[in-house]
Amino acid sequence: MHAKELLFLLGIILATGMLAGFIARLLKVPDVVLFLLTGMALGGAGIGVVDVKVDSTLNQLLLIFGSCYILFDGGASVRLSVLKNVWPTLLIISTVGVLISAFVTAYAAQYLLGLPFIFALLLGAVIASTDPATLVPIFKQVKIRAKVAQTVMSESAFNDAMGAILTFAVLGMVVSGGEFSLQNSLLDLLKQSILGIVGGAVFGYLAALFIAHEKYSFLAEYAPVVTIMSVAAAYLSIDNLHASGFMAVFVFGLMLGNKELFGFRMEQHDETKLEDFILATSLIMRIFIFVLLGSQVNFALLQQYFWPALGVVAVFMLIARPLVVFICTWPDRLAKWTLQELLFMCWTRETGVIPGALAGMLVGLKVSHSDVIASVTFLAILITILLQATTTRWLAAKLGLLES
Repeated sequence: MHAKELLFLLGIILATGMLAGFIARLLKVPDVVLFLLTGMALGGAGIGVVDVKVDSTLNQLLLIFGSCYILFDGGASVRLSVLKNVWPTLLIISTVGVLISAFVTAYAAQYLLGLPFIFALLLGAVIASTDPATLVPIFKQVKIRAKVAQTVMSESAFNDAMGAILTFAVLGMVVSGGEFSLQNSLLDLLKQSILGIVGGAVFGYLAALFIAHEKYSFLAEYAPVVTIMSVAAAYLSIDNLHASGFMAVFVFGLMLGNKELFGFRMEQHDETKLEDFILATSLIMRIFIFVLLGSQVNFALLQQYFWPALGVVAVFMLIARPLVVFICTWPDRLAKWTLQELLFMCWTRETGVIPGALAGMLVGLKVSHSDVIASVTFLAILITILLQATTTRWLAAKLGLLES
């Protein structure tokens, strides 16, 4: 792609994204919904202005860095004082919950789509994780009770690692003809999680030290640059260690957002400048991610497998997710979950960037039945974002979970 073509493409995406965001504000719906619809209109199935291939360097750069920055923003929004009361739920739902969702979806896919079970399980693994790039912006725009909002946001950050690990474990079985090992997968998850958490904590502490320490904050003036550099460095360094880069950037944001607990404090004008920068950068990343995601929806594939795929997505949303929520919160008596909170969590599980990227990877590798997997994945993305994201405020109001 030539430089002028790239500039034109980026300009079109940003311009239409701003218009979509303005309309979303008038309609009082999360902006990611309008960004996705805008992408569908601009893509190959629409007027064909945006044509960025799934496996292109530009697409991978925007999806990876965009997801990382939104995840960092989500981590910075979470308060450790809230999470300390729900950590057992968070741990179980981010690990065991992904396995439950994958296996329930796999049995539905095997029955409705006629897939061999190993490929049905691959499908279940791809779409099992929730999407922080969708959920973080929604909870920033719709003020839900902090306990629920921060649990769901944190789940979406942590279960990405489990979803990716499970996908690659099942893919390894598909390629080698081996058997699924739950023990090996859980050990791999533990390794990836520990490395991601430790790496993110180290980067977060160093960033806070250099921008908010009483003596050593010589980079306070460059705090926005530090965040961009550290997000990229945290993801790349931990990913190169074959651990969860996404978890690292979330924990990095968590450390920076809770820096006061570690004795760091910024001047008010520097803090405001940094918050404004993160807000603007996250908005730009959201526009790029969801316009691109919408432009890449393959309607021909969707039409070919529509009805059985719709059945699988229905089981995924209406059976697998409630099972995950009620089973994984039951052991956590200290959290004192109410029925209203659990019902809200049952409905809030948008699918997005990471499952879309995993499905695109399978198509690129020409894995058997990857066309079916991609169809169900994109249908899950469309339905969960268009249906669940638009009803988040309404449901929260009905269940009495909106903050005043």
